[in-house]
Amino acid sequence: MSQRKSQFRPCIDLHEGRVKQIVGGSLSDQGADENYVSDLPSAHFASMFAEDKLTDGHVIMLGPGNTDAAREALAAWPDGLQIGGGINIDNASEWISAGASHLIVTSWLFDAQGKFLEDRAAVLAEKVSPERLVIDLSCRRHDGGWVVAMNRWQTLTELSVTPATLDRLAKYCSQFLIHAADVEGKCGGIDGELVELLGRWRGRQMTYAGGVGSMADMERVQSLSAGHVDVTVGSALDIFGGSAIAYRDLVAWNRRA
Repeated sequence: MSQRKSQFRPCIDLHEGRVKQIVGGSLSDQGADENYVSDLPSAHFASMFAEDKLTDGHVIMLGPGNTDAAREALAAWPDGLQIGGGINIDNASEWISAGASHLIVTSWLFDAQGKFLEDRAAVLAEKVSPERLVIDLSCRRHDGGWVVAMNRWQTLTELSVTPATLDRLAKYCSQFLIHAADVEGKCGGIDGELVELLGRWRGRQMTYAGGVGSMADMERVQSLSAGHVDVTVGSALDIFGGSAIAYRDLVAWNRRA
């Protein structure tokens, strides 16, 4: 039996209504450290991903002012992109109707102090079905492990990223999305220990984001996770102003057996 192949999963990050690549840990009410700001609309990238049949990509709304751009991306590829950023029980059906294949949820699953509200995961999964829900466990290193961070990765929650946590939440979703916020946007290499931990857990489809700066990092994710963790690439990508990785090389990566 051949080993599973880690897949490239595209992303469209929206900040202040524009397609951007930012340093993840810098995001706050005052703004963010920007690696790249595109002059092209979100729909341009969505159409490109659709043409290249890159599935399970995501649109992330980083703060307010991104609704219109998100809707434009979803309209360009109906049922082809996931949506995240401010998703909750009240707007869930609206985003499904707008063309999102899946809803990505993080902060709404916690109270203001970072306490996990499992009943919210249950009610959201019941409303849209677990098959259309992605739980975002984006995290930061803390006390020798990883702790889920909410509110644009600024607030640490009570939930740690462990196999037990993944087991606990798997019944509510079909996928997990995990940004390593400490290395996100820096193109300085992946968090290999986190990728290895995620790769050992096989209960749901998993996408990792953070620090990919070369094709060697893609190979490293493949090796550390035995192909069971997929990868998002942002700031290093040539279509987002980077020079380390060519978008066409990642399209070719996905098409290799």
